[in-house]
Amino acid sequence: MEIKSVVNALGALAQETRLRIFRLLVEHGRAGLPAGDIGRKLGLPPATLSFHVKELAMAGLVSARQQGRYIRYSPGFAAMRALVGYLSENCCDAGVEGGHGALACTADGSPSAEPERQVSVMPKPNVRPKRTIV
Repeated sequence: MEIKSVVNALGALAQETRLRIFRLLVEHGRAGLPAGDIGRKLGLPPATLSFHVKELAMAGLVSARQQGRYIRYSPGFAAMRALVGYLSENCCDAGVEGGHGALACTADGSPSAEPERQVSVMPKPNVRPKRTIV
């Protein structure tokens, strides 16, 4: 993955609304969701949703397809795997003597002695429902 693509993807995800949209789409898998459902679930007006989805799409993290009268958005799992792979290979062993991207980070951020095995399925994120203020 090119560094420009990495920066674009990280920039797209570095905004709360876009991260919430992406997490919701990941939760619904490859089938994705129609734009109206995303807006209702996240409480976003159409113009706001459109703006943020455009940013995610430009980074390759979301794709759109016409389904009758609706646009259905799906997560870009390939782009997300490429991003995570890039970060694992190029960032996790920074500061490890002799490290050239071969080591993977453990959950606590320390380098592990063995490289992690690649996983072909993206785990389902733990998404908390939006709290309603009464």
